[in-house]
Amino acid sequence: MTISDAVPLWRDRQFALLASARVISVLGNGFARVALGFAVLGLPGGGPGRLSLVLACQALPQLAFILAGGVIADRMSRVRLMALSDWVGTAAYGGLAVMVLTGRAPLVAMCVLAAVAGTATALFSPAMDGVLPLLVSEGRLQQGNALLRVGTNMSLLLGLALSGVTVALVGAGWALALNAVSFALSAVLVLRLRVAGRPAKTSSGWADLREGWREFSCRPWLWPVVAQYAVVVAALNANVGVLGPLAAQEHLGGARAWSVIVTAQALGTIAGAGLAARVRVRRPVLVAVCATFPAALPIALLAWQAPVGLIAAAMFCSGVASDVFAVLWATTIQREIPEEALSRVSSYEWFGSLAFAPLGLLAAGPVADAVGTGPALTGCALLIVLATATTLLSSSVRHLQAPHNTGVRTANGSPATADPEG
Repeated sequence: MTISDAVPLWRDRQFALLASARVISVLGNGFARVALGFAVLGLPGGGPGRLSLVLACQALPQLAFILAGGVIADRMSRVRLMALSDWVGTAAYGGLAVMVLTGRAPLVAMCVLAAVAGTATALFSPAMDGVLPLLVSEGRLQQGNALLRVGTNMSLLLGLALSGVTVALVGAGWALALNAVSFALSAVLVLRLRVAGRPAKTSSGWADLREGWREFSCRPWLWPVVAQYAVVVAALNANVGVLGPLAAQEHLGGARAWSVIVTAQALGTIAGAGLAARVRVRRPVLVAVCATFPAALPIALLAWQAPVGLIAAAMFCSGVASDVFAVLWATTIQREIPEEALSRVSSYEWFGSLAFAPLGLLAAGPVADAVGTGPALTGCALLIVLATATTLLSSSVRHLQAPHNTGVRTANGSPATADPEG
């Protein structure tokens, strides 16, 4: 049941539950984003190679199981699948916290739990992408996406702001424990959502997967951007997961400096989501793709050993642009894809975008050891610029236009014509 347009989104109980669940779990992820890297680096024998391996083990299941997550989300209750994923994440990060706190953290066990956490993300993401259109009318999808991004970005900002201090004062283990608690609270809130039941399907999972591929591949504006982000995400993950912390440790003073930099990015995403809630563009995919270019700047500044303040300012601008991309892109997909196939198409999008992410994480440490952290960061910045420029060669990407009227989604997934009588 969708929320009435007469009720402000932020005052509706169902939207508030969804937003609260996301805010709490993202708050924990803000701690984990900094804590996991420095937890591995702080263990006996920890180094770039080991950090790359643990983070790659987290990324690989996201790639391996994301398509299955999309099929499952289109066949069962998306809300229940989200809650199940949160419980799995609770167990994974709780186990990592215990190992780090006790000092008994064998590499194999950390890799296994990182893989479990990645599997939870693979199940959660397609389900989450398909829930909002069940709660919000099509005309308010952009506003709903933006409000969710504002809330989660503010939460991430708080988590990142506190993470460096927490890691420095009490250790990475406690930060990981807070992430586990946040997943548990999110699961409790998600289970209180009430959305319409899904009709039973008689088709096989393989048939559903093939149907999802047809919906994905027949849209020439969709797959070029996914191909772009296969490269962009690999470069960004290499920076955030391995090269950025290494550069901070080598030249900027360690965890606190890196926390300042990533906090600036989170602050930028809040401004970006607020901007995206109000902006109206005729060609949303074109604007979204162009908003990817600023992501290369802070990586280049890290490579050139610029001052922390300058890198943080560039990260702020990158954060603004990234959330303009995120809101416009999510809204376009939710408008253009039929609801019954939305999670499967989302899973193909996630699969393509994450295709090179494990390779980026695995290669980052060895490449930094071989050529140095600075040249490795320069390579990441160049990859982002080249991939984005190439995507703009697609006429479908440049010319896809937003509908003039964004009314209620019809049964076949197309926008209904607005009633001129109101």
